[in-house]
Amino acid sequence: MTAPSTFGLSSEARNLHWLLTNLVEEVPGIQSVAVVSSDGLLLLSSDPGRNDEARQSRSGRPTGPRGSSADLATIVSGIGSLTIGAAKLIDFGGVKHTMIAMEEGSLFVMSISDGSLLGVHGSADCDMSVVAYHMALFVGRAGHVLTPELRSELRKSLEEPESAGSTR
Repeated sequence: MTAPSTFGLSSEARNLHWLLTNLVEEVPGIQSVAVVSSDGLLLLSSDPGRNDEARQSRSGRPTGPRGSSADLATIVSGIGSLTIGAAKLIDFGGVKHTMIAMEEGSLFVMSISDGSLLGVHGSADCDMSVVAYHMALFVGRAGHVLTPELRSELRKSLEEPESAGSTR
C-alpha cells in the first residue's frame, strides 16, 4: 500500500490514516479497506490511488468500473443499510458486524459510530477471526475520534484535488 498524503490534515485525521495503514499492513489477507459515512460517502481508503476516481464519479463524468475502495464503499453502504433494515424488522437490536464468505474472498462490515462503517475485502485464504479482531480494534480506536468535524475534514480531503507537489 502506498501511504496517502496527509499533509495539511489535523492530527486526528492523520491518526486515522495511520490506523488504516496499520490495519492493512499488519493483517494478512486484507485486500482493500474503506471507511464510509452514514450517508454512503467514502471517508478513508486503503487505496489512495482510487481517490481521484472517486472525485471524478462525484463530478458526474462516467469512469466505468472503479474497483477497489471506491466500489467497496458503495457495497459497504448498501450492506449496512440492508442489515440495519433487517435488524429493525426482526427487532434484535443494532447491527454490530456483518461477515460474508464467498468462494474467492470475504467481505466484512462493522459499525464504527453514528452510522459510519468500516468495510474490509479479504482474500479467500484470510483468517476471518483475525480480520474481525483487528477490525474491532480499529473501531475501538477510531470510533471516539470520528466526530462530525473529522468526517467533514476527511470528505473535503477526498473532494479537493491533490496539490501538484504531491507524489504517488
